[in-house]
Amino acid sequence: MRTVTTGTLEIAYLESGAADGWPVVLSHGFPYDPHAYDEVAPHLAEAGARVIVPYLRGFGPTRFRSATSMRSGQQAALGKDVIDLLDALGIQRAILAGYDWGGLASCVATALWPERVAGLVSYAGYDIIDVKRLGHSFPPSLEHAAWYQHLFQHERGRECLTLHRRDLCRILWQQWSPTWAFDDETFERTAASFDNPDFVDVVVHSYRFDFGLAAGDPALAELEARLAEKPPITVPAITLDGTQDPLKPGGTADHAKMFKARHEHRVVECGHSFPWEAPEEFADAVMTVRAWTLGREK
Repeated sequence: MRTVTTGTLEIAYLESGAADGWPVVLSHGFPYDPHAYDEVAPHLAEAGARVIVPYLRGFGPTRFRSATSMRSGQQAALGKDVIDLLDALGIQRAILAGYDWGGLASCVATALWPERVAGLVSYAGYDIIDVKRLGHSFPPSLEHAAWYQHLFQHERGRECLTLHRRDLCRILWQQWSPTWAFDDETFERTAASFDNPDFVDVVVHSYRFDFGLAAGDPALAELEARLAEKPPITVPAITLDGTQDPLKPGGTADHAKMFKARHEHRVVECGHSFPWEAPEEFADAVMTVRAWTLGREK
């Protein structure tokens, strides 16, 4: 594990592959951590990549540099963290790939700073949040799957996550990936990342902001205004869906109109934790995008 310092964070990250390899940043989601890519990273490193897997704000050893910094979990913060990481590492352009919060962060960074992104792999689809839309209801099946988001709108939700974070997060793993038979060791290895002192604040703010029920960081207001305009993705991209994911009923193939460069949509028999459940398919998507950036067919 290594760390770099940005204006806001000390970001911890894992790195593998050659130091002069083609850079790829793999971003994890909630409630996961970089171990989600334990089987993806070796495939990419063997293909010549410099693989960087950060702990997101609020997870693991990543820390805020100032006690007075807002513990924001909003999408603009997550996307900017990716760009700040590239700056700190001296990387001008990288392939970005992620799922859940990591897919959100990767899409935000790509939409707002396309000149910094060589290509994108996103689970699931155009994963930028329409905050205005979340103020209205969804079909009951999706509302049922999003029970945790509703819980976090209340202080009892903050208390539940504070006191029972492992139990709550394990339930989410089981519900979102119904065919993934993970063991206790796998879960506990990641669950240690939920002990970050800012985990609860960042998670609760993220979902309250998404629902339009919490103010964002004023320093990020201009970025959020740009995201509200639904900027398209203008770099080569592959989007992914898992057929067993209750959070994405019907998949995201209809997001294709948001991708203006070369784009391919792939569907795999798995649940929400795509890189853990289908690591070879996730790695293949990244390597295909890499081939496209070189003007080749993989």
